[in-house]
Amino acid sequence: MNKKVITVKKNSGELEPFSFQKLQNSLQRSGASTEVTHEIIECIKPKLYNGISTKEIYSNAFSLLKKHNRLHASKFSLKKAIFDLGPTGYPFERLVGALLKQKGFKTKVGIILPGKCVTHEIDVLAEKDSYTYAIECKFHLKPNYANNVKIPLYINSRFLDIKEQWNKNSQKKSFLKQGWIVTNTKFTEDAINYAKCSGLLLLSWDYPKNNGIKNNIDKFGLYPITVLTSLSKREKKLLIEYDVILTKELLEASLILKKLEFSDVKVRKVLSEAQNLCDLN
Repeated sequence: MNKKVITVKKNSGELEPFSFQKLQNSLQRSGASTEVTHEIIECIKPKLYNGISTKEIYSNAFSLLKKHNRLHASKFSLKKAIFDLGPTGYPFERLVGALLKQKGFKTKVGIILPGKCVTHEIDVLAEKDSYTYAIECKFHLKPNYANNVKIPLYINSRFLDIKEQWNKNSQKKSFLKQGWIVTNTKFTEDAINYAKCSGLLLLSWDYPKNNGIKNNIDKFGLYPITVLTSLSKREKKLLIEYDVILTKELLEASLILKKLEFSDVKVRKVLSEAQNLCDLN
């Protein structure tokens, strides 16, 4: 493609050479054809300049893709859509719980458990095959935030406190096996190394490789409502306040759209996009 090197500014403020290959891969992962991907990249090329933000490039690509195919645009916007679940972390916890259910776990969100020393609030408690897992969700509003080693150090100490109390209780029907940390951003190398050494499981947007949050959402079709292009930012916020987090939940709770005084045309448009997105998987 273009041989001229363009420097782009990442969310962290760091500068790096722009990669057409990365943009091409992202567009094609959303479902865009080779022809559409090439067309979008050719439209973006003249708009590039040294110091352009990755956010501006993404916004341009999203707008162009949306004109071709709204469903592909929805999938392309998944990373941003997860940040849009904020500002609280509860919707993200619900998303994590839903992903685990798809993997065969029984889950509970927001549980208080006694430890040997103190009580702890667990974001998600998951059970499968007579084993229970205590899961801490770390939701951040800033894309460049990296969870450092202090996070797994702290979470592991909490887990060990709960584990000792749980596993000596003869009334418990399962064994508390492992602590997990799930985040919508990333982990530092030290955090990953400590987790591997201590036995914690980490899950982020793209970690572990090919099995991160993005891969699991695409695999099970558990898209948050914030990906829907037929909803405004305000409408998404209202639905989240009604505890409608996933597109699948929206299809099962369509009466809420009427309650929010959506027009019949709007209801059909939103539900059609939600259904088509779910049908992709």
